[in-house]
Amino acid sequence: MPRPSTLAVLLLTAAGTALVLSLVDAARLAEARRPQQMERQAQVEKLGLTDLSLFTEARYTRHPSQADLHSAGQDHPGAFDHFPTGSLIAPPAHLTARHEPLAGKTASPD
Repeated sequence: MPRPSTLAVLLLTAAGTALVLSLVDAARLAEARRPQQMERQAQVEKLGLTDLSLFTEARYTRHPSQADLHSAGQDHPGAFDHFPTGSLIAPPAHLTARHEPLAGKTASPD
């Protein structure tokens, strides 16, 4: 009977091989479907369709690019989000941008 570590290595090797084969197959299919994708993209541009609806719960998670800035805190600015998808979408970049640290800085006397 083989050791448990040998079985684990065989299982991981089989899983890795299956993953690589599925990625190769996806790349092959993507190349085969390129003409249909270009046709759909032209239709989207011609019709002026909006972004894909990511979630169905709250209006600010359906189309993050079209949400108003205060819809997430509409009940109260410190209130918890009612919908779990609110925690899956990152805040806008300007809210998470780092600023210059104030530690060690002294104010210049005027």
